[in-house]
Amino acid sequence: MYNFKKILRYILPYWTRVLLNVLFNFLSVVFSLFTLNMVIPFMSILFQTQEETHELMPFRLDFDVLINNFYYYLNLLIDSYGEVTTLILLCVVVILASLLKNGFKYLALYHLAPVRNGVVRDLRNDIYRKTLNLPLAYYSQERKGDIISRMTNDVYQIEISIISSLAMIFRDPITIVVYLGWLLVMSPQLTLFVLILLPVAGYIIGRIARSLKPTALKSQSKLGVILSVTEETLSGLRIIKAFNAEKKMTDRFLSLNSLYTRIMNKLYRRQDLASPVSEFLGTTVFIIIMFFGGSLVLTGASSLRPEIFIGYLAIFSQIIQPSKTFTKAYYNIQRGMASSDRIDSVLGAEETIKDSPHAKPKSDFLEEICFRNVSFRYEDHDVLKDINICLQKGQKIALVGQSGAGKSTFVDLIPRFYDTTRGEITIDNIPVSNLKIKDLRALMGIVNQEPILFNDTFFNNIAFGSTNATEEEVIRAARIANAHEFIIRSPLGYYTNIGDRGNKLSGGQRQRISIARAILKNPPILILDEATSSLDTESEKLVQEALLNVMENRTSIVIAHRLSTIIHADLICVMHEGRIVETGTHSQLLEKDGIYKKLHSLQMFS
Repeated sequence: MYNFKKILRYILPYWTRVLLNVLFNFLSVVFSLFTLNMVIPFMSILFQTQEETHELMPFRLDFDVLINNFYYYLNLLIDSYGEVTTLILLCVVVILASLLKNGFKYLALYHLAPVRNGVVRDLRNDIYRKTLNLPLAYYSQERKGDIISRMTNDVYQIEISIISSLAMIFRDPITIVVYLGWLLVMSPQLTLFVLILLPVAGYIIGRIARSLKPTALKSQSKLGVILSVTEETLSGLRIIKAFNAEKKMTDRFLSLNSLYTRIMNKLYRRQDLASPVSEFLGTTVFIIIMFFGGSLVLTGASSLRPEIFIGYLAIFSQIIQPSKTFTKAYYNIQRGMASSDRIDSVLGAEETIKDSPHAKPKSDFLEEICFRNVSFRYEDHDVLKDINICLQKGQKIALVGQSGAGKSTFVDLIPRFYDTTRGEITIDNIPVSNLKIKDLRALMGIVNQEPILFNDTFFNNIAFGSTNATEEEVIRAARIANAHEFIIRSPLGYYTNIGDRGNKLSGGQRQRISIARAILKNPPILILDEATSSLDTESEKLVQEALLNVMENRTSIVIAHRLSTIIHADLICVMHEGRIVETGTHSQLLEKDGIYKKLHSLQMFS
């Protein structure tokens, strides 16, 4: 129940609503109990068994005293108005009590609604914030579909299983305790017998309920895999069709879906045991109570009178239904706990990339970026090894080398998307780990090889990350990135929606929007990871000229495969198997007759 306590912590901000819910539930149960107790005088009048009571006894919490004084006033009513009129008055009192009971019941649910929805909202908010704060390394180890499943389906499971059970959790125990307390007043001997039977029934139900959690955990895990396969299918639909792999992907999905179906059949079969088992046990306990109580009445071994015993049975019968719903809530909670475990694995994940306790603010870049003995290891693979280099302010630095040489990892370490395994990176002689992350990343504009756009307008995509950007500033950035012409040809111009991931645009258009976004930010450090790779020859030339203008007096780090785009770089770093093996200008590297010259020759030949 540790994770359930975590869920309950989300309820604390709504404690006033919870208290009101408990209060109104208690009042509802009190008036319900009062309504049921009216069975006793009704039966005594109907069967002429009421006692002639002509004096009041001093009040104390004793059933004999309470019943004596009640019959005293009942006899006064009968003597004054007759039995029929008294029955009518009793019926009116029952109707009024029922009205109050249901009114308080509604008020209890009225105050519970903000608690249920508020807890789910807060849980979703925390998960979303956590997903943004977790390092990129976390997502390289997890399936995207499984993470989406935790954010959506697992939260939904908690909503329908745990949160929906709050009404039962706050209402049914109150009902059971109040009813049992009154039954104890009515007949301590009979109620003690009840208290022996109920834990036995509860133990049997609990044993069945506890078996739900492992199965539910397995079902949620498999659903995550299904969502992951679905996400991969939608993302790679073009490749699937191109390679005639529809049957292969279909077989894979059908196999996973069939396994998930078998697990869910097992889960529902166990869950569906809740109602019949609890009803059978409730009926069994009720019959045993009828037999035991009836024998007490018939043998005279107790002061329990027939009409009081019938009232006792009427009240006890009302405990069966809340006991059943409470049992159902327990079953649902066990199922929801599996989802809670999966969500907790996200909320409890370590945020390895975070501000140090004494992180310094920084609003500008003044001198240099230095790598000092920097190494980076991912799992059991060395990606970077002993990097030592300083990049001066205002320089245009190019990184070249074969795929897998570590170029992208090199630039990812500067904004702390990852932390170094060994060594340190400094900006103006301050380790990046000692800078506030927001300030550090605010110094940089990044354009990736794969343009990342959002399902929004041109304007909002270009202005993404820039607060209070004006339309003139957005248009200027688009012009520099050679994007203005195709934007204004769109139906709504800069306010046209570009679709999911910009799927309404060509690859080159998406990249130019991405470049415009970086230009608008106007950062002192610009990182371009093959920024022109998706452009056609004409657009590449225009954007390259624009980027050269943007990179004037600005520190730029460019990853390039086409060496023709970086021949004017101030410093070219050639990377091979995680190391910087050559540095220099284009002409200097050609003179060295090393790896760079081989790469250059291959591209010139091609």
